[in-house]
Amino acid sequence: MYDVQSKDGSEWFYTEKVKDHFFNPQNLIKTQEEAIKYSEEADGVGIEGSPACGDMMKMWIKVENNKIKECKWQTFGCASAIASTSMFSVIITENGGMDIEKALEIKPQDISSRLDGLPTRKFHCSVLADKALRAAINDYYEKTGQINKIKKDKIKIIDKILKITDQDIEEAVLDGVRDFEGLQKRTKIGIQDKSCIQEAKQLLRFYVEKYFAEEK
Repeated sequence: MYDVQSKDGSEWFYTEKVKDHFFNPQNLIKTQEEAIKYSEEADGVGIEGSPACGDMMKMWIKVENNKIKECKWQTFGCASAIASTSMFSVIITENGGMDIEKALEIKPQDISSRLDGLPTRKFHCSVLADKALRAAINDYYEKTGQINKIKKDKIKIIDKILKITDQDIEEAVLDGVRDFEGLQKRTKIGIQDKSCIQEAKQLLRFYVEKYFAEEK
């Protein structure tokens, strides 16, 4: 295991696999020239995240006979983000490439498991790779005229006054929130719009179960 100290004084423990994929990332595009070249050749390109708020991911895929034959990527982020995307790119291209439909079924937990685990506070990094792939596949579907297959996340506003969305709740859970008190402290949800509290609690339970069922 490899550990570092977080800003709040707690320790993050990284497995040997995380460390290996961080120092020796697979399928990484390293130069701008490579990125330009691959953008011209790729069948689909996806971008997720924002450099303004932390991690950002860009992913390129090549598809043949409905299989993802190649997956290249760049990321601006931490060791977990780099390791997660590196492992993810391996998972979807190994053994001749994974069927698109099967690749879309990969969960962040699958990436974490192949890395022998990620610190809970860094679990959101595996979600970033998953969402970047979905964006790249949607781009591929659009370019090939398979519009009916495009799947896009619909954002729902939960707190009508503060405009807090279901994605805000999801991100809070991925960042360590586990109860409504913590969610309200982080987002202020339900303080003014009390009619949304029940739905917010249900979504909180849903996302905790989705990503961290193993903690129970």
